[in-house]
Amino acid sequence: MKEYTIQEVEQQKYLFFTGKGGVGKTSLACATAIAMADMGEKVLLISTDPASNLQDVFHQDISQHGTQIKGVEGLTVVNLDPVKAADEYRESVVAPYRGLLPDSAIANMEEQLSGSCTVEIAAFNQFSDFLTNADDAHKYDHIIFDTAPTGHTLRMLQLPTAWSSFIKTSKHGASCLGQLSGLEERKGVYRQAVDNLADGSKTKLILVSRPQQAALKEADRSSRELRRLGIENQLLVVNGLMSSPRNNDELASEMYSSQQQALSAMPSALAEMETLYVPLRSYDMNTVDNIRKMLHTDSLVEAPPSESIDGYKSLDDLILSIHDAGKRVVFTMGKGGVGKTTIAMQMALGLKRLGDDVLLTTTDPANHLNAQLALQAGIEMAVIDEQKVLETYKGEVRKKAREAGVTDFSYIEEDLRSPCTQEIAVFRRFAEIVMQADNKTVVIDTAPTGHALLLLDSTQSYDRQIAHSEGDTPVAVRRLLPRLRDKSQSEFIIVTLPEPTPVLEAQRLRDDLERAGIHQQWWVVNQCLILNCSTDSFLRAKAKSETKWIEEVRHITKGHFVLRPWHKKQ
Repeated sequence: MKEYTIQEVEQQKYLFFTGKGGVGKTSLACATAIAMADMGEKVLLISTDPASNLQDVFHQDISQHGTQIKGVEGLTVVNLDPVKAADEYRESVVAPYRGLLPDSAIANMEEQLSGSCTVEIAAFNQFSDFLTNADDAHKYDHIIFDTAPTGHTLRMLQLPTAWSSFIKTSKHGASCLGQLSGLEERKGVYRQAVDNLADGSKTKLILVSRPQQAALKEADRSSRELRRLGIENQLLVVNGLMSSPRNNDELASEMYSSQQQALSAMPSALAEMETLYVPLRSYDMNTVDNIRKMLHTDSLVEAPPSESIDGYKSLDDLILSIHDAGKRVVFTMGKGGVGKTTIAMQMALGLKRLGDDVLLTTTDPANHLNAQLALQAGIEMAVIDEQKVLETYKGEVRKKAREAGVTDFSYIEEDLRSPCTQEIAVFRRFAEIVMQADNKTVVIDTAPTGHALLLLDSTQSYDRQIAHSEGDTPVAVRRLLPRLRDKSQSEFIIVTLPEPTPVLEAQRLRDDLERAGIHQQWWVVNQCLILNCSTDSFLRAKAKSETKWIEEVRHITKGHFVLRPWHKKQ
């Protein structure tokens, strides 16, 4: 595997960086842009990431119209706001129906247009201009995009059915996207943008991953989705690769071993792709100087031990507080790879030791070791088969669509591939399991987002008021929503890492739950190097950078947080 250099991507006009949150795609996009500008080229860097921290990196305000970066001649940065764009898009679609449809129908439409997929559509609406603008193409040698569209978004944009007006009595299921009529005049621009994206002579799509199993699986999923659309011009960059440990530090050896195991188990299709790597750096990517060093060298300075962190709780403290409060439903939630499944398992074991009758539910069918451990401890397991419940839900949606007289199923089929559809299908099965909380404590790995809860809630209301019936929202779902909103019964635990993107994403999860009327209090910060007391200078420097984000979590949670040390099996 070769090290990533500018020469590997120099030939392309357009570069797209994509990957799951926290893998370093923004840092790599910035480093690439700065390196190209330092070579005397004119570069435009565009971010559509809602968690973008470009202002912090460049230490100046970044506008949506373009800002010249001080100290980097030739670099212009644009920071688009996809959330604001999604708000404007949602209102453009819903506004014509205000006063014509009942409030419940309007609420249903608004929630359909409040999901992450809608934000991504709105973001693509913005950066498609830069991807198709002839003046920009002439003015800049390279145009770099931080965050690329998913295959689901690109397929949706190409469906003629998706551009029709909003179906007033749409009861085929709970959509995460709604219709795209508000963007109809831009169909030609989208078509050209997608063509440019797939043109290997112009564009390179760079999949950024960490040398970790979850991140590599996500990169593989994204790669396969895009290949099915004919986007073959892909490059995999593994960010944060450790060299062999320089001393006998046990933690450094464990981290190196863990990375090598993840790479050796890489999905076969991904392993065949052209792959480059960026070495693990000991410093934060929060200044132009540090970003500039990312692709050149790591001038490591001997780092003193970090100051100790106090005021945090242990996981046992959290488990005891949940037991003493008599909570009957416990959710762990967070982005992939933060360790929420491990925390769910530890919560179940701890509550069982305190005498609770525990039912543990997970959507990870490959979690055999945890299931075996749970059963040995006397914990009941209910492993949900995501694919099975998803297909059952899809069948129900198709049946309702046929009964409603729908003949063109292309939009419905694409909507059924959306992330929210899977979440809703699994959530319905969760609801059935949680009905058992009257008699036992139910611990659930992976909680529904606030958007999914509100979408189900608005659909239920729509069914009752428009169809004049109880609708076909399952009884278990109708009974579950009030229980989840009752903080005396339910506990939602957010799991994160002591890094910028995971903390910002965790904050969005918290806001999303609160929007749905869900009280959220406790966070668990996993994989804290600062607690391992490593003797390795490199890891000491990494640990020191965690302090800022741990303090941010302390502030957000008002002291209701748990810290966990780095561990290979988390």
